[in-house]
Amino acid sequence: MAVTNPVGFWKRLLANLLDAIVVGIPISIIGYLITGSWETNWFTSLANILYALIVPAVWYGYTVGKRILGIRIAKVNGGKVGIGTMFLRSFVGGLVYFITFGIGLIISAIMVAAREDKRSIHDFIAGTYVTTEKPAA
Repeated sequence: MAVTNPVGFWKRLLANLLDAIVVGIPISIIGYLITGSWETNWFTSLANILYALIVPAVWYGYTVGKRILGIRIAKVNGGKVGIGTMFLRSFVGGLVYFITFGIGLIISAIMVAAREDKRSIHDFIAGTYVTTEKPAA
């Protein structure tokens, strides 16, 4: 299956910012109320990990921010995005960015801006892309 209607850098960035505002801030507040700490705490870390892995897996590749913008994560092969796919995309991709001291993240941003299919390093790791295509009914 081909990559159809890929989404570029700015729309993807805006979706991440919306996720941070709409989901991240409430999670941080709840984490503070539970743990008494604004610093990294177990609740906030766990909730963010579960959000990144589970929400797109059960919501056809959408996160709250992506849904607001009408974009979603899709598998290149046409399959359903699952928790394993999201683990590869989020955790393994994030590990690559961490190990390369952020250089991989900069390269990924350039890839999304310059490539016709708009795929980044974490998209290649997970076999995904971001699209405006609606999920198959």
